Amino acid sequence: MTERKPPGVPFESWVDRRIREAEERGELADLPGAGKPLRGLSQPYDELWWVREKMAREGLSYLPPTLALRKEAEDARAAVDLARSEPEVRALLDEVNVKIREAIRRPPDGPPLNLAPFDVDAEVARWRAAREAG
Repeated sequence: MTERKPPGVPFESWVDRRIREAEERGELADLPGAGKPLRGLSQPYDELWWVREKMAREGLSYLPPTLALRKEAEDARAAVDLARSEPEVRALLDEVNVKIREAIRRPPDGPPLNLAPFDVDAEVARWRAAREAG
């Protein structure tokens, strides 16, 4: 026999009943964030909110390819200052120069690259001068 809703009694759906029964058993009492306002309600809607939150939780980041290459070139220049030998300096710069030249030939997505290949000989001379002075 099907249960009928008595007149004047609010309708309780199957889902509502399950939630009510779980609350009565105390199964929802210790949920993380229970009783606290939802985060981000005052911020504009962002359809990729879940991606950004996941990346933040996982400690991940994303840079467009051109910005990632700029960062790599900056890191290579910093690594040159710590290099122990001229061949190491040349290897660091040659490696990043290959990527820079490829990006100039086939520009990747993102903002403009605004980067030219390193002048390896000039960088080696700068590295030598710094070693001799230091």
